[in-house]
Amino acid sequence: MLVHSYRIEGNTGDALIIKEELLFSIKIPTKSIILPQIFHIFVAEFMFDMASNSSYTAIKNKIDTSERGTLFFPDDFATFGSSDAVRSALVRLCKNETLIRVAQGIYYYPKIDTKWGSGIIPPSVEEIANGIAKRDRVRIAPTGAYVLNLLGLSTQVPANVVFVTDGSQRRINIGKGKGILFKHTSEMRLFAYKSYMMQLIVTAMRELGEGNVTDEHLRILHEHLSNVAQEDFNQDIQLAPVWVRKLLTNI
Repeated sequence: MLVHSYRIEGNTGDALIIKEELLFSIKIPTKSIILPQIFHIFVAEFMFDMASNSSYTAIKNKIDTSERGTLFFPDDFATFGSSDAVRSALVRLCKNETLIRVAQGIYYYPKIDTKWGSGIIPPSVEEIANGIAKRDRVRIAPTGAYVLNLLGLSTQVPANVVFVTDGSQRRINIGKGKGILFKHTSEMRLFAYKSYMMQLIVTAMRELGEGNVTDEHLRILHEHLSNVAQEDFNQDIQLAPVWVRKLLTNI
């Protein structure tokens, strides 16, 4: 029960009347030895509820004025109250469907499909990964089967999407049997690409391996290369292995 305010209305001799505004009145015997404990509990609950309501209002206002599709983390609201008050507010916002909890400590202000009326548009794995990277101030790059699938080189959809990072290695669960795996790497050239598409293409070819890139693969990659500016290509091709350079320059 939320506590809004209290006031002492009077003393009947045998009992002290304490009233909670707009809700109810109770009588506590003045001679009871539990009066101090009860009053302490009421005050503690009152203060916690006031703080929680204040945090909830501030957090909800920030979310309501944010762009849909934004990911939030508890640390985003650190100035709005204690960790308990923030956690309580986030739970309430999930219950009333303002937010969606996509993983432990990660919340999503959902996009809504207004064109086709299909409802909530969930965040992509890459959006979640980029949100985590932004929060942790680290760099990431997709790799493995996920990149092959992104470029249409494979129909396999991995349950665990792998990103290399210059940050710490860990796994984030984002659903039953699904997750994002961040693998630490010291290969800094992976984060030096000017063109994101060029980064994907080189990563995909390295994933396929030298000698395993077919003519069909090259046809698909050629289509993607049309989305890379020549200036970016000339710079990024220097970051690729020699055998990748030869194949890409001869497409």
